[in-house]
This record gives sequence, structure tokens and C-alpha cells, in this order.
Amino acid sequence: MRSIFLFVFILSISLSSNAQTIDNLRNEINQLISSKNLTAGISIKGIEVKDTLSVNGNLSMPMMSVFKFHIALAVLNEVDKGKLKLNQKIFVKKEELLSDTWSPIREEFPQGNMELTLDQLLRYTVSHSDNNGCDILLRLIGGTETVQKFINLQGIKDFTIKVNEEEMSNWDNLYLNTTSPLASTELLEKFYKGEILKKKTTKYLYQIMVETSRGLTWMKAGLPEGTELAHRTGISNTNKAGLRVAMNNIGIVKLPNGKHYILSIYLTEIMEEREVTEKILADIAKATYNYFTTQK
Repeated sequence: MRSIFLFVFILSISLSSNAQTIDNLRNEINQLISSKNLTAGISIKGIEVKDTLSVNGNLSMPMMSVFKFHIALAVLNEVDKGKLKLNQKIFVKKEELLSDTWSPIREEFPQGNMELTLDQLLRYTVSHSDNNGCDILLRLIGGTETVQKFINLQGIKDFTIKVNEEEMSNWDNLYLNTTSPLASTELLEKFYKGEILKKKTTKYLYQIMVETSRGLTWMKAGLPEGTELAHRTGISNTNKAGLRVAMNNIGIVKLPNGKHYILSIYLTEIMEEREVTEKILADIAKATYNYFTTQK
């Protein structure tokens, strides 16, 4: 009888210790954001171990270029249905390569009027956050309405996409495309588990997210070198008052034991220097990684 009591006592200590660890992570994250002049929304979820944490998880936040993940899902759904092919060629007109926006395509092909495969357009858009490539993809599948409908069909209700990258050159439009950290985490989990796309297209999109060249000083900087991170970033410029509408980073992290967790961070109404904001993203990523690597 005594041994049973001792076992229950030790088990209860173990469980409370684990609960305290997640509380410590929450406290650490709150300390990182509490003194900063911004609003943060964060969602964390272990895919295999099911640990969860949310800070303002239901808050509706401006997406910025994070929506390129959602757009890529809608495009690859057309591939799954056989309506599009990754190797099909898309003619890119010179007038589609706008000059006042981030566009590695324009930098490489300033004269336009050439062909890129759908695969190339997706890689430019997802891995390198090309704004012109993004809008070309949107036009290809029928605009933001197609993406809205497709994401809603996945059971994700807290998601609104109304404007493309070109239209977001208008400051007020930066607030129109929104989602929540919890909705992002739910969508990433469905995607990872193969519940949205076929196996081949799921693997394809995951890999080009791993190859993301943007945000290297954001979440990725808080992870040990060589850690696999499949992610998307999003950032706005600042206005004359120094206000930045958003800086966001969402992604799936692979742990040394082969397990994964999802981290969705949205920062908005930011009145901090860019370097300070980037460090917040990196520090949250570091704290989260440390938590998951200490779990059995």
C-alpha cells in the first residue's frame, strides 16, 4: 500500500513539474513581450506530444506575406486536381513585374516577357517571398476569392484575404488580410498531417518552406544551427511616425528526436526598432525550442 502511495506521489510531482515547465515558458514569453511597444499573438503546439500554449491566440492579426502559404496551398490544390502542373510554363509580362515592390523575379528578369514554370513561380513566391510572383499566382487561380473559399473549406474560419500584394501598397489595405495565431497553427498542422494536399504536393510545399531565404534573423536565428524549419514570414514597412503594422513568422520546427512542433508568432502595431522586433521573434523561438527539447 505504501509503495502504491509513493508511486502516486512521485507521479503527481512529475505531472506538476511538467505543468510548471509550460508555465515557465509562458512566463518567459510574457517577459519578452510585456515591456515592448507592440501587440503580440502567439500559438505553440507540439504535433506528436500535443503540448499547447497560446498568448492572445484568438486575436485577429494582419498577415502580410504569411498569406503566401495560404495562396500556395490553393495553387497546389489545383495541381492535385490536375488543373495545373508544376512543369507548365506561365508567360510573365513585363508590366506584371512592378518596380516598387520586393521581387527577385524582376531583379533577375528586368525585361519580363518570358516564361517561368509554375514550380519556379512557387519557389520565388514561397521561398523568396516575391510579391510579383505572388500576384501572378493569384491571377492564375482566380484571385483572393479562390483562396478564401479554399482555406474556409479546410475548416479554418478565422481567415480573411481581400487584397493582393499590389493592393497592399496602400497603407490602409495592410490591415485587410487577417488571421489568428491559433488558426495558423491549426492550418499548419492539417497541412503537415497531409489533410489538405496530396502526399507529393505536401512534401513539395514543406520543402520549399524549409528553403525560405527570408527572415533568417527572425525565428530561425533562435534555433540551433542546422535545425529544420519550414516557415513563412511577413513584414510591413513603417509609416512616418515609425509605426510598423506587422512582423510575423509561422512555421514547423523539427526536433532532434524527429518530433515536430508548430510556432505561430504575429506582432502588430509595432513601435520598436526592427532589430528589437527580430530579436523578440528569435528569443521566443529559442525559449520554445528549449522547452520541447527538455520534454521526455
